Order: sequence, then structure tokens, then C-alpha cells
Amino acid sequence: QVQLVESGGGLVQAGGSLRLSCAASGRTFSPYIVGWFRQAPGKEREFIAAMRWSAGITYSTDSVKGRFTISRDNAKNTVYLQMNSLKPEDTAVYYCAAAYGTIQPMGVPGGYDYWGQGTQVTVSS
Repeated sequence: QVQLVESGGGLVQAGGSLRLSCAASGRTFSPYIVGWFRQAPGKEREFIAAMRWSAGITYSTDSVKGRFTISRDNAKNTVYLQMNSLKPEDTAVYYCAAAYGTIQPMGVPGGYDYWGQGTQVTVSS
């Protein structure tokens, strides 16, 4: 089993920045892919970014390219999501997730094996 715990959410003004963390514990953390998703009230869970863990290759959705960056600290078994130039429409609960098998496409929530509890991000205008 893998436990994922997100932190770093909060309230920020538009144009501001936040860095979310996702700390993994439990079995040896060596997933195939780690992803970040978000879900706003009344909307479906949306893919934001992902990283192929061993290769460090990253992917992100067009709506956050140039603003959000996924990164990792292998020694700490932690994945980060640096969010800059935040907009009110970025308001959502943000989740990290890990997949141990090959998944395609990586933007589909059902392909992930483990999920964190989520952290709220609120961007005021």
C-alpha cells in the first residue's frame, strides 16, 4: 500500500503562487507515473500534470502550461506542483495520484492506483 498526503493549499490572490507537496509513504515508492488532478465543485476531476517517475519526463495540460510545474525529490519521496500566475478559475481541490502500471492515456483518473485526500486551493480575484 502507498499513502499519499498533499499539503500546501490555501487562499491566494490572483497572480500569486503556491507550491503543493505530495509526500508518499508505505511500500517502496517507485510508481510508473505520478499525476496531479483537480476538481472544482460540480465539475469532473481534471488532469493537470504528470511525471514518469523513473525517467523524469513531465506532461501538462494546455491550461496550465507555462504556469504550473511538476517536480520531485526522490530522497523525500515527494512530488511538487509549483503553481504561478494563479487565476480564480484554478480554484479547486487538488489531488496527487500514483500509478504502478502502464496507463494510457495518463489523464484518465481511473488509471491511477493510489490517491491523496486532496488539498484546497482558493484563488481570489
